[in-house]
Formats: sequence, structure tokens, C-alpha cells
Amino acid sequence: MDVNEMKSKTVVELRDELKGLLQEQFSLRMQKGMGQMTNVHELRRVRRDIARIKTVMSDKSTEGNAA
Repeated sequence: MDVNEMKSKTVVELRDELKGLLQEQFSLRMQKGMGQMTNVHELRRVRRDIARIKTVMSDKSTEGNAA
């Protein structure tokens, strides 16, 4: 997901997206642990998307407090 798309979403939508990514990350870690993982790059993508969403959420919360 693009950062500009994330910035246009509300905090509630970002929380939902974060929840889905955390579940996907858990699933991918289980696949990796069992040796079933075929796309190892997916774990890195999900981890970075989680960080991006958390950053945007943090920016939105500081925007609200500054105003």
C-alpha cells in the first residue's frame, strides 16, 4: 500500500488494516516455522507495511494534539 493512500484513510480504517496485517504476519511466521513458506519476501513486505501504518497513525495523533 502506498503512503499517500494511508494518509487519506481515517484512523479507524488504519487500525483495521493494521489488524489484518498483524494476522497476516502471524500466518507467515507460522508458515516459515513449519518450512512451508514459498515467498519469503512477503514477510518483509508485511513488516514494512505495519511500520508505515504505525508511522501514519502516529503522525495523525500528533496532528490532532497540536491543533
